[in-house]
Amino acid sequence: MRLHRTASIIITFLVFIILSPLGHAQTPGHIDWYVSIQKGKNKNDGKSPTTPLKNIDKAVKKAAPGDVIAVAEGVYAGTRGCGYIMCDKPVQLYGGYALDFSSRDNVSHATLFQPTNKKSQRKAFLLCEKNVDGLVIDGFVFDMGERNSYADKDGRPEGVETGMLLLPPKKNRVKGDKATVTEQCVYVRTNTKGGDVTIRNNVFVNGAKFGIQAGHKGGTFIVRNNVFVSNRMAAIEIFGTGGKKAPNPANWEKDGHVEVAYNTILFTWSRLKDFQDMGYGVRVMTKLSYDIHHNIIGGNIMAGVDNSRFNKDEWLKLDNNIFFVNKGGDLEYSPESNTKELINADEFEDLEFASVEGNRSMIPKELPVDKNYLQGYLSARYSEQTDLDRDSPANQWRSMLGLNLQGKMSSKATMYGNRYPWKNTLELFGAVPGCGAQRMR
Repeated sequence: MRLHRTASIIITFLVFIILSPLGHAQTPGHIDWYVSIQKGKNKNDGKSPTTPLKNIDKAVKKAAPGDVIAVAEGVYAGTRGCGYIMCDKPVQLYGGYALDFSSRDNVSHATLFQPTNKKSQRKAFLLCEKNVDGLVIDGFVFDMGERNSYADKDGRPEGVETGMLLLPPKKNRVKGDKATVTEQCVYVRTNTKGGDVTIRNNVFVNGAKFGIQAGHKGGTFIVRNNVFVSNRMAAIEIFGTGGKKAPNPANWEKDGHVEVAYNTILFTWSRLKDFQDMGYGVRVMTKLSYDIHHNIIGGNIMAGVDNSRFNKDEWLKLDNNIFFVNKGGDLEYSPESNTKELINADEFEDLEFASVEGNRSMIPKELPVDKNYLQGYLSARYSEQTDLDRDSPANQWRSMLGLNLQGKMSSKATMYGNRYPWKNTLELFGAVPGCGAQRMR
């Protein structure tokens, strides 16, 4: 009897581990390549913890499809600070290792990809193309906060690190900045062959154009257990590139699946400082099915989830998420052409999606958000002012000729895309048990 009871307990425990958001293995069973910015050299063979390569992109070039690349803690920026990594094969990238590779934790051993403004090229941080079937990106901090250009004083609430994000061609000339590179943190190019992709246990912060943007076809694209803070346009946008897109959406063919689960998504900013366009947590795009569950989605300029692309309702599951303070509503929904509804979580039960259960509208008190940044976001405003001098010589002349008078219009935002301290994002892992990003095991 005792043996049966013990076996039952073990089986129950294993089932719990399998179903748990943290039950999947967080550390690979083997390692093919080692990388350390602090202890490595690109002349090393990269095959052992004592002979690591120095740069991630060097390891990617040497690796074969399916190889596991372990990356130790430190600040990376690409070879000679180029600011990007090109990946044309499905490797498995694992960050968060200690310097001696004896342990792995994405919080205590932060592996930071953080190029500077001075040398960075105009590319996405991590550009994946050609073959991505089996690609894994796990345990990194992608921070664009040092590559972007920010104002010194304009749009700077009290206590926030920087002024507002400056978009090209504007730049901080006093600091000698280059213009902000408006590219993605991680971009899976649409000409890829498709297949399974997994992105988990990462931080995407201060992205100047999407945290993750991807074209996907075939297989499953998993975005799981990540933190997204202060990204522009959308934290996650994954769109279908295969299948059939007929004039009538009812005849579209599905060509892939996306799971967005256990992520914490905060402070997504609009395309421009006027707060009129974009600024979503998750965008539900065409020709893919979506399972969006157990996420914390709050503080987005537009909606927490955008479902306005006429994807089929039966392809969307939206369950057990926490929503709060999304200025354009928790869900933007277009049931048919020329319509748009802004719906809060407490109204979701009337939607006819494949599943829509357990969503809550609440502010998690235990969420360690930077208070100065939050206060600035809650008070963020955009205004325009026109200065028209009817008596100026130029306007008097225009008036005599029957032409329209002209003035100067100035615009102002009290906050827009300001840099969020990347170290603070690590505190969000495990802040709310059972929902949002959790600590790695």
